[in-house]
Amino acid sequence: MRAFVFPGQGSQKIGMGADLAAASAAAREVFQEVDEVLGQNLSRIMREGPDEELMLTENAQPAIMANAIAVLRVLEREGGVTLTEKCDFVAGHSLGEYTALCAVGAFSLADTARLLKLRGQSMQAAVPVGQGAMTALLGADIEKATALAEAAAEGQVCSVANDNDPGQVVLSGHREAIERAIGLVKEHGIKRGVMLPVSAPFHCALMAPAADAMAAALGATPPAPLRLPLFANVTAAMVTDPADVQRLLVEQVTGRVRWRESAVAMHEAGVAHFVELGGKVVGPMIKRSAGDVEVTSVTMMDEIEALAKAL
Repeated sequence: MRAFVFPGQGSQKIGMGADLAAASAAAREVFQEVDEVLGQNLSRIMREGPDEELMLTENAQPAIMANAIAVLRVLEREGGVTLTEKCDFVAGHSLGEYTALCAVGAFSLADTARLLKLRGQSMQAAVPVGQGAMTALLGADIEKATALAEAAAEGQVCSVANDNDPGQVVLSGHREAIERAIGLVKEHGIKRGVMLPVSAPFHCALMAPAADAMAAALGATPPAPLRLPLFANVTAAMVTDPADVQRLLVEQVTGRVRWRESAVAMHEAGVAHFVELGGKVVGPMIKRSAGDVEVTSVTMMDEIEALAKAL
């Protein structure tokens, strides 16, 4: 069995999608549609920067999605690959969950772009700049990370935002609490804590206003039936009902991204081959989590062509 997976924030970089757009009309159409829907030249920011503009959450989220969907469209149109014939499940890391849902027809490309633009804007607006932070704990499992978060909180928000793989967990919350956590890593048997270059503390209770905004947006643009099952971030379990998907997307804004558990659950469901489209970030996490699986990451035209031949 095979799963197609999609990257989240942090996978953006200047030049993303440029080579693919130059090589494929299918990719160009994706970038053009997203530009038109958002009323901005997002593809230029992706191609040329500046970096601080691409890093903005409201730009990074739709950009990462557009890049991944462009890869998928090229694979489908020029590689002759039909998703439902070559794939059994989909999953995406944080915003990548929206990309996965777009891939299986729950949202149109236009609606996905609009939802992610709003998601980025509402996440940024939820917490004043400088008041929140996130740290990646290296050499930490979920038990050590949870104990550290509880010790560092001291009445503030400090919680596990991303359980990425057996050796990397991300904490999110008030900046002071995150700084305390970094100072306590050695006491908790953790190798080190690295402050992440993010503009808001994602996937924690401080994102409640953004969750409310997404609840309203998803109420107006509910997901359609899925062509393939999704493994959801907040449950690490398979979901197919659109109403459940809608509820879980709202919970995901403040909830934990259970990526390690999702990788294990997909492997236990029979997935032996994971294909990451549009990045090379979440595939390696899956390999470290699920163990004896094949992982293929594709972003460029030659990689897409090789994958199409192999499928």
